[in-house]
Amino acid sequence: MSERPVLLVTGGSRGIGAAVCLAAAEQGWRVVVNYASNEAAAQDVVARIRDAGGEAMAVKGDVGSEMDILALFAEVDRAYGRLDGLVNNAGIVDRAARVDEMSLERLERMMRINIIGSMLCAREAVRRMSPRHGGRGGAIVNISSMAAVLGSPSQYVDYAASKAAIDTFTVGLAREVASEGVRINAVRPGIIDTDIHASGGEPDRATRLASTIPMQRPGTAREIADAVLHLLSPASSYTTGAILNVSGGR
Repeated sequence: MSERPVLLVTGGSRGIGAAVCLAAAEQGWRVVVNYASNEAAAQDVVARIRDAGGEAMAVKGDVGSEMDILALFAEVDRAYGRLDGLVNNAGIVDRAARVDEMSLERLERMMRINIIGSMLCAREAVRRMSPRHGGRGGAIVNISSMAAVLGSPSQYVDYAASKAAIDTFTVGLAREVASEGVRINAVRPGIIDTDIHASGGEPDRATRLASTIPMQRPGTAREIADAVLHLLSPASSYTTGAILNVSGGR
Protein backbone atom coordinates (compact mmCIF):
# COMPACT_ATOMS: atom_id res chain seq x y z
CA MET A 1 0.00 0.00 0.00
CA SER A 2 1.23 3.49 -0.85
CA GLU A 3 2.88 5.49 1.92
CA ARG A 4 1.88 8.80 0.35
CA PRO A 5 -0.10 10.81 2.91
CA VAL A 6 -3.88 11.15 2.63
CA LEU A 7 -5.70 14.47 2.99
CA LEU A 8 -9.44 14.96 3.37
CA VAL A 9 -10.79 18.37 2.37
CA THR A 10 -14.41 19.09 3.26
CA GLY A 11 -16.18 21.32 0.80
CA GLY A 12 -13.43 20.59 -1.69
CA SER A 13 -15.35 21.08 -4.92
CA ARG A 14 -15.02 24.85 -5.29
CA GLY A 15 -13.37 28.01 -4.05
CA ILE A 16 -10.79 27.68 -1.28
CA GLY A 17 -11.49 23.97 -0.86
CA ALA A 18 -10.76 23.21 -4.51
CA ALA A 19 -7.59 25.30 -4.40
CA VAL A 20 -6.43 23.36 -1.33
CA CYS A 21 -7.11 20.04 -3.08
CA LEU A 22 -5.11 21.05 -6.15
CA ALA A 23 -2.21 22.48 -4.15
CA ALA A 24 -2.07 19.41 -1.90
CA ALA A 25 -1.94 17.07 -4.87
CA GLU A 26 0.98 19.09 -6.28
CA GLN A 27 2.82 18.43 -3.02
CA GLY A 28 2.24 14.69 -3.12
CA TRP A 29 -0.87 14.21 -1.03
CA ARG A 30 -3.54 11.73 -2.02
CA VAL A 31 -6.67 13.85 -1.84
CA VAL A 32 -10.25 13.09 -0.84
CA VAL A 33 -12.48 15.78 -2.31
CA ASN A 34 -15.63 16.00 -0.22
CA TYR A 35 -18.71 17.72 -1.60
CA ALA A 36 -22.30 18.21 -0.46
CA SER A 37 -24.23 18.37 -3.74
CA ASN A 38 -22.19 19.49 -6.77
CA GLU A 39 -20.75 16.19 -7.98
CA ALA A 40 -19.71 17.63 -11.34
CA ALA A 41 -17.54 20.27 -9.70
CA ALA A 42 -15.94 17.72 -7.38
CA GLN A 43 -15.23 15.32 -10.22
CA ASP A 44 -13.68 18.19 -12.17
CA VAL A 45 -11.22 18.77 -9.31
CA VAL A 46 -10.46 15.04 -9.22
CA ALA A 47 -9.91 14.99 -12.98
CA ARG A 48 -7.51 17.93 -12.82
CA ILE A 49 -5.50 16.19 -10.11
CA ARG A 50 -5.38 12.89 -12.01
CA ASP A 51 -4.48 14.61 -15.27
CA ALA A 52 -1.46 16.08 -13.49
CA GLY A 53 -0.40 12.64 -12.26
CA GLY A 54 -1.90 12.84 -8.78
CA GLU A 55 -4.32 10.59 -6.92
CA ALA A 56 -7.75 11.74 -5.78
CA MET A 57 -11.34 10.68 -5.30
CA ALA A 58 -14.60 12.52 -4.67
CA VAL A 59 -16.91 11.53 -1.80
CA LYS A 60 -20.35 13.02 -1.23
CA GLY A 61 -21.33 14.03 2.29
CA ASP A 62 -23.06 16.90 4.06
CA VAL A 63 -21.09 17.99 7.12
CA GLY A 64 -24.37 19.13 8.63
CA SER A 65 -25.22 15.42 9.07
CA GLU A 66 -23.37 13.16 11.50
CA MET A 67 -24.46 10.13 9.47
CA ASP A 68 -22.91 11.62 6.35
CA ILE A 69 -19.70 12.45 8.23
CA LEU A 70 -19.38 8.90 9.53
CA ALA A 71 -19.95 7.54 6.03
CA LEU A 72 -17.36 9.95 4.61
CA PHE A 73 -14.66 8.82 7.01
CA ALA A 74 -15.60 5.18 6.51
CA GLU A 75 -15.02 5.67 2.79
CA VAL A 76 -11.58 7.15 3.49
CA ASP A 77 -10.81 4.09 5.66
CA ARG A 78 -11.96 1.74 2.91
CA ALA A 79 -10.04 3.45 0.12
CA TYR A 80 -6.78 4.30 1.87
CA GLY A 81 -6.67 2.80 5.35
CA ARG A 82 -5.09 5.95 6.75
CA LEU A 83 -5.67 9.66 7.24
CA ASP A 84 -2.84 12.14 7.68
CA GLY A 85 -4.52 15.50 7.20
CA LEU A 86 -7.93 17.14 7.43
CA VAL A 87 -8.94 20.57 6.21
CA ASN A 88 -12.22 21.67 7.76
CA ASN A 89 -13.23 23.95 4.92
CA ALA A 90 -16.94 23.25 4.38
CA GLY A 91 -19.11 26.09 5.60
CA ILE A 92 -21.96 28.38 4.69
CA VAL A 93 -22.78 32.05 4.76
CA ASP A 94 -26.29 33.48 4.52
CA ARG A 95 -27.66 36.71 3.09
CA ALA A 96 -26.78 39.94 4.82
CA ALA A 97 -29.13 40.63 7.72
CA ARG A 98 -29.25 42.17 11.15
CA VAL A 99 -29.46 39.82 14.13
CA ASP A 100 -32.98 41.06 14.88
CA GLU A 101 -34.00 39.77 11.44
CA MET A 102 -32.52 36.27 11.79
CA SER A 103 -34.70 33.19 12.16
CA LEU A 104 -34.05 30.28 14.47
CA GLU A 105 -33.82 28.05 11.39
CA ARG A 106 -31.03 30.20 9.93
CA LEU A 107 -29.08 30.23 13.19
CA GLU A 108 -29.39 26.50 13.77
CA ARG A 109 -28.31 25.70 10.21
CA MET A 110 -25.33 28.06 10.48
CA MET A 111 -24.08 26.55 13.73
CA ARG A 112 -24.81 22.95 12.73
CA ILE A 113 -22.74 23.16 9.55
CA ASN A 114 -20.02 25.64 10.48
CA ILE A 115 -19.34 24.59 14.06
CA ILE A 116 -20.76 21.16 14.83
CA GLY A 117 -19.82 19.76 11.43
CA SER A 118 -16.21 20.88 11.83
CA MET A 119 -16.04 19.51 15.37
CA LEU A 120 -17.42 16.13 14.32
CA CYS A 121 -14.99 15.91 11.41
CA ALA A 122 -12.12 16.77 13.75
CA ARG A 123 -13.36 14.13 16.20
CA GLU A 124 -13.28 11.48 13.51
CA ALA A 125 -9.86 12.63 12.30
CA VAL A 126 -8.37 12.48 15.80
CA ARG A 127 -9.80 8.98 16.20
CA ARG A 128 -7.67 8.00 13.20
CA MET A 129 -4.58 10.11 13.83
CA SER A 130 -3.95 9.85 17.56
CA PRO A 131 -1.72 7.04 18.89
CA ARG A 132 -4.39 6.59 21.58
CA HIS A 133 -6.46 5.07 18.77
CA GLY A 134 -3.63 3.37 16.88
CA GLY A 135 -2.80 6.34 14.66
CA ARG A 136 0.56 7.82 13.66
CA GLY A 137 -0.16 11.51 14.15
CA GLY A 138 -1.44 14.08 11.68
CA ALA A 139 -2.52 17.64 11.12
CA ILE A 140 -5.84 19.45 10.99
CA VAL A 141 -6.35 22.92 9.57
CA ASN A 142 -9.64 24.67 10.27
CA ILE A 143 -10.82 27.43 7.98
CA SER A 144 -11.91 30.38 10.10
CA SER A 145 -12.50 33.94 8.88
CA MET A 146 -11.50 37.49 9.70
CA ALA A 147 -15.20 37.89 10.41
CA ALA A 148 -14.46 36.17 13.73
CA VAL A 149 -12.42 39.23 14.72
CA LEU A 150 -14.41 41.95 12.94
CA GLY A 151 -17.89 40.72 13.89
CA SER A 152 -19.53 41.47 10.51
CA PRO A 153 -22.17 43.87 11.89
CA SER A 154 -25.26 44.34 9.69
CA GLN A 155 -23.97 41.57 7.42
CA TYR A 156 -23.78 38.18 9.12
CA VAL A 157 -22.99 38.27 12.82
CA ASP A 158 -24.11 34.62 12.95
CA TYR A 159 -21.39 33.58 10.50
CA ALA A 160 -18.82 35.65 12.41
CA ALA A 161 -19.86 33.99 15.67
CA SER A 162 -19.57 30.54 14.11
CA LYS A 163 -16.02 31.29 12.99
CA ALA A 164 -15.10 32.70 16.40
CA ALA A 165 -16.19 29.35 17.81
CA ILE A 166 -13.84 27.66 15.32
CA ASP A 167 -10.97 29.80 16.63
CA THR A 168 -11.62 28.72 20.21
CA PHE A 169 -12.09 25.11 19.17
CA THR A 170 -8.76 25.22 17.33
CA VAL A 171 -6.86 26.38 20.42
CA GLY A 172 -8.59 23.96 22.78
CA LEU A 173 -8.24 20.86 20.63
CA ALA A 174 -4.63 21.74 19.79
CA ARG A 175 -3.71 21.68 23.47
CA GLU A 176 -5.76 18.55 24.07
CA VAL A 177 -3.89 16.44 21.51
CA ALA A 178 -0.52 18.21 21.35
CA SER A 179 1.31 15.36 23.09
CA GLU A 180 -0.19 12.83 20.66
CA GLY A 181 1.47 14.05 17.48
CA VAL A 182 -1.67 15.71 16.16
CA ARG A 183 -1.38 19.40 15.29
CA ILE A 184 -4.44 21.67 15.03
CA ASN A 185 -4.18 25.10 13.42
CA ALA A 186 -6.46 27.53 11.61
CA VAL A 187 -6.34 30.03 8.78
CA ARG A 188 -8.43 33.19 8.85
CA PRO A 189 -9.06 34.34 5.27
CA GLY A 190 -10.02 37.93 4.66
CA ILE A 191 -11.97 38.96 1.57
CA ILE A 192 -11.21 36.28 -0.99
CA ASP A 193 -12.44 36.32 -4.56
CA THR A 194 -14.58 33.15 -4.58
CA ASP A 195 -18.23 32.40 -5.23
CA ILE A 196 -19.11 32.26 -1.52
CA HIS A 197 -20.07 35.93 -1.88
CA ALA A 198 -22.73 34.98 -4.42
CA SER A 199 -24.10 32.53 -1.85
CA GLY A 200 -24.59 35.51 0.42
CA GLY A 201 -26.33 37.50 -2.32
CA GLU A 202 -23.35 39.75 -3.14
CA PRO A 203 -21.40 38.26 -6.07
CA ASP A 204 -19.34 41.46 -6.54
CA ARG A 205 -18.52 41.89 -2.84
CA ALA A 206 -14.79 41.06 -3.13
CA THR A 207 -14.24 43.64 -5.86
CA ARG A 208 -16.49 46.24 -4.23
CA LEU A 209 -14.61 46.09 -0.91
CA ALA A 210 -11.10 46.07 -2.40
CA SER A 211 -10.47 49.68 -1.37
CA THR A 212 -11.11 48.80 2.30
CA ILE A 213 -8.26 46.27 2.32
CA PRO A 214 -4.77 47.61 3.16
CA MET A 215 -3.32 45.70 0.18
CA GLN A 216 -6.10 47.22 -1.98
CA ARG A 217 -7.18 43.90 -3.47
CA PRO A 218 -9.04 40.74 -2.53
CA GLY A 219 -7.05 37.57 -2.00
CA THR A 220 -7.13 34.48 -4.17
CA ALA A 221 -8.13 30.98 -3.20
CA ARG A 222 -4.61 29.80 -4.02
CA GLU A 223 -3.13 32.27 -1.53
CA ILE A 224 -5.26 30.69 1.19
CA ALA A 225 -4.37 27.21 -0.03
CA ASP A 226 -0.65 27.97 0.23
CA ALA A 227 -1.09 28.99 3.87
CA VAL A 228 -3.10 25.84 4.59
CA LEU A 229 -0.48 23.60 2.98
CA HIS A 230 2.24 25.27 5.03
CA LEU A 231 0.38 24.42 8.23
CA LEU A 232 -0.14 20.84 7.08
CA SER A 233 3.52 20.39 6.20
CA PRO A 234 6.57 19.36 8.25
CA ALA A 235 7.70 23.00 7.94
CA SER A 236 5.12 23.67 10.69
CA SER A 237 6.14 20.74 12.88
CA TYR A 238 6.35 22.90 16.05
CA THR A 239 3.21 24.91 15.29
CA THR A 240 -0.09 24.02 16.92
CA GLY A 241 -2.95 26.15 18.22
CA ALA A 242 -1.97 28.91 15.79
CA ILE A 243 -4.46 31.05 13.89
CA LEU A 244 -2.93 32.63 10.80
CA ASN A 245 -4.50 35.76 9.31
CA VAL A 246 -4.32 35.71 5.52
CA SER A 247 -6.24 38.87 4.87
CA GLY A 248 -4.13 41.45 3.06
CA GLY A 249 -3.74 43.34 6.33
CA ARG A 250 -7.46 43.66 7.01
